[in-house]
Amino acid sequence: MGKNLIQQKRGKGSPRYRAPSFRYKGTANFARYEEGKTINGNITNIVHSSGHSAPLMELKYSNGEVGLLQAPEGIKVGDKIEMGKDVELKAGNILPLKNIPEGTSIYNIESNPGDGGKFVRTSGAFAKIITKMDDDIVVELPSSKRRSFQPECRAVIGVIAGSGRTEKPFLKAGNKFYAMHAKNKLWPIVSGTSMNAVSHPFGGSSSHAKGIPTQSARNDPPGRKVGKIAPKRTGRLKR
Repeated sequence: MGKNLIQQKRGKGSPRYRAPSFRYKGTANFARYEEGKTINGNITNIVHSSGHSAPLMELKYSNGEVGLLQAPEGIKVGDKIEMGKDVELKAGNILPLKNIPEGTSIYNIESNPGDGGKFVRTSGAFAKIITKMDDDIVVELPSSKRRSFQPECRAVIGVIAGSGRTEKPFLKAGNKFYAMHAKNKLWPIVSGTSMNAVSHPFGGSSSHAKGIPTQSARNDPPGRKVGKIAPKRTGRLKR
């Protein structure tokens, strides 16, 4: 009898595949924006959240709200940020795309005006405004893909901090496993053909490399000489 695929186990919500959201500091997004008003914010702290790859800055806004947002490079506790249409173009300030010049580095771009930010949110990431039209703003994302946004969508000026995160090697598979486990990311990813027949429809047939012999030659070097070593008889008898 077979068993559930990993995708099916994750979807069921069993404890092994449940995100440890009680450890997360909160949701990183913009404060509510009122048309025509400029909102000031004070950076009260810079925090680490296991649910985010980038450091987060804790903001206290002039309208009384307290929120979290990905911290840009060069920011520090005590700095001020502004959110509005005519604010200064400096790291951390939040403006609508229509008020940001072409070629400016931006991040945390809203998909629809007022949703708090959906695009370009990982450490070290930034996007650039390529073309501005009356009804569309074309932005080049970190993947080099270009996407159109509404002119009223907001974004943060600057580059997200923590850009060197991927340059430090994990060195051990165990370190990688626990880093992924902290964010409920399944690792390692195993292909279906490498599994046993009981675990996946593509599994079985004695090998992950289908159609390639599993036996080793007599003259194979150490390390490759495993399993069936130079067998005298394999497969069907030939008469």
